[in-house]
Amino acid sequence: MRLFVALSLPEDVRERLDMLDSGLPGARWVAAENLHLTLRFLGEVDSAQARDLDDTLSAIDAPGFALTLQGLATFGDGAKVRALYADVAPNPALLHLQAKVESAVARAGLPLERRKFKPHVTLARFKGDPGPKLGHYLGQHGLLRIGPFPVDHFLLYSSLLGAEGPHYTEEVVYDLERVGVV
Repeated sequence: MRLFVALSLPEDVRERLDMLDSGLPGARWVAAENLHLTLRFLGEVDSAQARDLDDTLSAIDAPGFALTLQGLATFGDGAKVRALYADVAPNPALLHLQAKVESAVARAGLPLERRKFKPHVTLARFKGDPGPKLGHYLGQHGLLRIGPFPVDHFLLYSSLLGAEGPHYTEEVVYDLERVGVV
């Protein structure tokens, strides 16, 4: 099964982000119900590894925290822009949680991530050059600020790819300590 570990977003946050999904020709917008902040993408994992992963993720002890989305940015530049995302305000508690997730993944015997963690919420993907409208769009919406909102859990999701895009299923919810949550 195809798995990833992520933070879900409150419904009101997803609704606000969903209001941004227009004005960019060629953008494939992420459906509101699929908006999340990935802590670690795992890819295909067999059932024995998934059980080991659940055991190690269940042992994570970390406090809840408040998260703020701040600004829009892109992965790639010029004609090679691949995605538009909502950026995340600097947050040591988020980085601490992600490091614990990465350690849990390693203890479960899965390979380590080679890329540096860049917290973000993907809003749209591009197959081709979004053109000059992207600059106008970023100028219009680039000062986005949502939050702070509480984070009191993280999740293990499965992902099923389909013709109409991916379908995500919440497999396991892992609670964080209630201290420090707004």
